[in-house]
Amino acid sequence: MSDKNNGRAHCEHEMILLARLLQFSDSTLPVGAFAFSNGLESAIQTGVVSDAKSLERFVETVVRQASNMDGIAFLHAHRSAMSGVYDAVLEADRELWNRRVGEEQQMMLARMGRKFAELSLKISSFPDLERWLADIKAGNTPGCFPIGQAMALAHMGADEKQAFVVHQYGVSAMIMSAAVRLMRIDHLDTQRILFSVQGRVGDDYERVSGLELDEMSGFAPVFDVLVAHHTKTHVRLFMN
Repeated sequence: MSDKNNGRAHCEHEMILLARLLQFSDSTLPVGAFAFSNGLESAIQTGVVSDAKSLERFVETVVRQASNMDGIAFLHAHRSAMSGVYDAVLEADRELWNRRVGEEQQMMLARMGRKFAELSLKISSFPDLERWLADIKAGNTPGCFPIGQAMALAHMGADEKQAFVVHQYGVSAMIMSAAVRLMRIDHLDTQRILFSVQGRVGDDYERVSGLELDEMSGFAPVFDVLVAHHTKTHVRLFMN
């Protein structure tokens, strides 16, 4: 094949990959994200979030926490999937599950993880996800959403930086989707906040990309209190 044809094929591959990354980062992807607020509902009920400014601070905190916890497991799962080391993927799955505080947080990870695997297998062939879903059903692994997402993006050929961006975007987009249903805020403000928060993704990647699984941490006491509050509240729209 000529250099011109090689270049054209590479360009086409990159365009298809970008299109599929956009699809898999879309907030409307039917994996159940709409049912979770990632702590925002309790943050509003307790007054931690009351306006656009406090919402932006909350999203920044959650995104930073996600990079320190889910993001590390995500990167390890992506690297393991790229290397074909399936047992290491399962290790990342278990390590993330064991560090998630609260029943509702674990429920979010497991429900979205399973739905993501089922959706992916409906639209294309993902051998690792098929094996992973079977292990979830057999009770051999918890099935955390970031782990399934990492495997799918690795299979599609996304490098770890591209994949990390997709993961981090999904965290903030979930909260923004909940915000427009929970508080007096318009889509212009949510889009401004979303745009601003994405500006930290490179720094977050550089901070956590060299860390090991046992260095995952999620020290955010206020967030943990909000998670506990939501478990006991009687009036709620979201599952966490």
